[in-house]
Amino acid sequence: MQNMVLPFKYLWFLMLAYTMVLAFANWFDPRLISIFGLNTDAGTLIFPFSFLLSDLITEVYGYKHARKTIWTGFLFNIIFIGYGQLVAHLPSPPYQTNNEIFNTLIAADLRIIIASTISYLIAEPLNSLIMAKLKIKMHGRNMSVRYVTSTFTASLVDSSIFSVIAFYNVMSNSNLVELILTMWLIKVAIEIFGLPISILITNKIKRAEQMDIYDYKTKFTLLSLNTEYNANANAFK
Repeated sequence: MQNMVLPFKYLWFLMLAYTMVLAFANWFDPRLISIFGLNTDAGTLIFPFSFLLSDLITEVYGYKHARKTIWTGFLFNIIFIGYGQLVAHLPSPPYQTNNEIFNTLIAADLRIIIASTISYLIAEPLNSLIMAKLKIKMHGRNMSVRYVTSTFTASLVDSSIFSVIAFYNVMSNSNLVELILTMWLIKVAIEIFGLPISILITNKIKRAEQMDIYDYKTKFTLLSLNTEYNANANAFK
């Protein structure tokens, strides 16, 4: 069966948006905030949009393109963090500057970096995997159920892994559990409240791209950048 080679109109923008969401989340992670009595980090407010975007990419373009997006986001975040550390360790000019304040803001906690990297490389592929599998199982129906189920599961995994690695023995176990549940609750709530808009956008992009990929024969390994699909994987009508 001939493979599809199509000029996607919006995939580049979705990949860019996904990468920027990750960069924003990592930048604001060290800032702890309190919302309606719930304590969490500021990155939690924007990070759920990475699940929304990967859900959308998986639903329209397939798991293979979502996987490539995940690796793209990972690569540019490594560059983002690495460049920040390079800048922070370069010598300052002899006159008065605000460099020390900047260095304090950008200083990376190695434990936070390890936590976010491990949780990302587990939770993000899991989110897209669940989306792709449920789409096949449900024959493309119940999109809202699939969106919420994938985020419900993947965000719990993400919040648990990140919090345990980053904050175990830094705070009490009760506070750690509270942090995990709060992060998870916020991520799921954002997913649910954003459903009408995300489903509307998904359907519009499907029509614009004439694309609705099913991962019937996809090998769900993370260690691949293959994005080829044969023509019968597209069920757009």
